[in-house]
Amino acid sequence: MSRALKCLLVMSVLLGGAVPVRAVEDRALERGTAVIDPALLRELDHGRLGLGRMLAPERSADAPLSNRDLFGLPAMVPVREALDREFDRYVSKHKASLPNESIGVGDSFAFQLFDRALFDSPDVRFLLSGIVNRMDRAYVAPKDCGEIRLIYRLTRTDVLPIGENAVSQRLPMTLNLVLKAKGDGNDASLSCRDIARRWLATGSAPPAMEKLFGKDDPLDLIDVRNIDRIETNLQIAHAPKSAVRDFRTDYLLKVFDYDGAAKRFAEAPLENQIDRDRILADEALRRDFKAWLLDPKHFADLDRGTLLIPDRFLATAAVAPTPTGFDVSELEPEFGMVQGEGTAGNAVFSDGDVVGALQKAAADGTKLQNIQSLAGFERRLNDVTCAGCHQTRGIGGFHFPGVDWMAAKPSNSTVVPASPHFFGDQPRRRDILASFRDGKAPDFSRGFSNRPQPRGSTELAGTEYSDGWGAHCYLPGATPAESDRSFRGWTCAEGLACQVAGKASRIGMCFVKGR
Repeated sequence: MSRALKCLLVMSVLLGGAVPVRAVEDRALERGTAVIDPALLRELDHGRLGLGRMLAPERSADAPLSNRDLFGLPAMVPVREALDREFDRYVSKHKASLPNESIGVGDSFAFQLFDRALFDSPDVRFLLSGIVNRMDRAYVAPKDCGEIRLIYRLTRTDVLPIGENAVSQRLPMTLNLVLKAKGDGNDASLSCRDIARRWLATGSAPPAMEKLFGKDDPLDLIDVRNIDRIETNLQIAHAPKSAVRDFRTDYLLKVFDYDGAAKRFAEAPLENQIDRDRILADEALRRDFKAWLLDPKHFADLDRGTLLIPDRFLATAAVAPTPTGFDVSELEPEFGMVQGEGTAGNAVFSDGDVVGALQKAAADGTKLQNIQSLAGFERRLNDVTCAGCHQTRGIGGFHFPGVDWMAAKPSNSTVVPASPHFFGDQPRRRDILASFRDGKAPDFSRGFSNRPQPRGSTELAGTEYSDGWGAHCYLPGATPAESDRSFRGWTCAEGLACQVAGKASRIGMCFVKGR
């Protein structure tokens, strides 16, 4: 890769959320599927959707819930204990693998660790930074009609903003409170169709508070009895570029299911986060996982992006290093599962296994949308994992860093609240809501994390989310036989050309021709 292209790639990764505000306003891709208005979120955070109201509704104090109080709640003690274990495990692994690179809290260390003292601080708390409709995940639990996510961002509260150019007091951690779209807190007669109708009704214009919490409005359905789990994402360590390594940042992902009877959160497996090291080290587990995934139904679900891998193959934590680039590498959670990746001889899948599965699908009349090759299988197996998805078209390791409504002028921010992957997926999510509303069977399938499905091609045409400047693309070979069928539709808009950004693949980014 040329030095200039490498610089463009790094800048695109780091500034993936920085896009012209005008373009975002014109398209309003999140309409009817998310709440990202700063003024609304500020009011909701100070009201019934503040984290304290949601996790400790019995509290008499109206004061916001600081981290010291949050992690002191009996329900949250298992969360804090599990995070401490992961930090200890991460530091131990680092010292064993990189003994010559120091690690600790502060700028003097080669790897700068997230400061765990923040968990005990009275001057730090989680602020509501976004509300996201995920009814597109109703295939996981149809009776729940999918999910509604309240996303909170860790923020210092002891420093007042100073002018328009003040440094943000936000810290690199989010807490995602996941609620069932329909749960015990709702009337039994409520249908998925009703919920979708309420959300889509807010999409014609920026919603006002009275249009969100009214008797027939979407947020009126939110109830603490609908809490399903907590998902945490934090930047566990940051390594600035040095003489011995490139820039690197690691993100720790965890999930905690809510036990309503015990009123506590409990550590849980991450959805589809294959426990690579454990599987590769266990012959029986490798054999079982191979047989399970190559089953025609499961292979088709993998292609559609609706696969649900059994817990026994999954990990309870994931570290997602960024940036990863476009080539398959050991930084990706799937690496080593397919023969030829790395030097290990314990791969789960061979070329022949994947070719055989593709041939069987063709013989059975199964129309695969994404996986058309071995490389397509590798990329899909990687991007259905939590870590693999967060490594793709994110803002660092986040897909929703959230709205910074404490900024001096939050509505004038040049940084959007979510990643290109998030905005590129909105047409698909809205299409699913429309199907629910209209009484039709939704199509839950999705494309690769790198590129949205064609169903949003008209709305996304020319944008960075699809085929515009900075979009992910595929450079075809000289002949059709030299082009990978899984990615050949990843073209660039007129005036742009695909510039390969890796050494081993033909995947790159759309940039101006001749540059």
